[in-house]
Amino acid sequence: MQDLSKYSLAKLRALEEQVNDALKTHHFLSISKAREQILHIARNAGLSEKQVLAIKAPVSGKPGAAAVSYTNPDDPAQQWSGRGRQPAWVKGWLAAGKSLEDIKTSA
Repeated sequence: MQDLSKYSLAKLRALEEQVNDALKTHHFLSISKAREQILHIARNAGLSEKQVLAIKAPVSGKPGAAAVSYTNPDDPAQQWSGRGRQPAWVKGWLAAGKSLEDIKTSA
């Protein structure tokens, strides 16, 4: 590695510009190479470039989110998936001798 401490500010700025240009070029070439590799694999699998570009990643809810299974009839904003600790309204419902089946959300 070179000792840059003796370089003038102008020389360092010029060197910085050269490095930035080299980084941009290298980045562009890396992306181009990866793109060609992907398209080569796709062609071997019988897919066109258009088909590959149309592929979308599956979209799902937030990880670990469970569907609502129970709804408080007195306050529909209060819901529970049936997973984890029972909310206070569910505990109260059960303590009153009522069944979870009575508040089960229809699918």
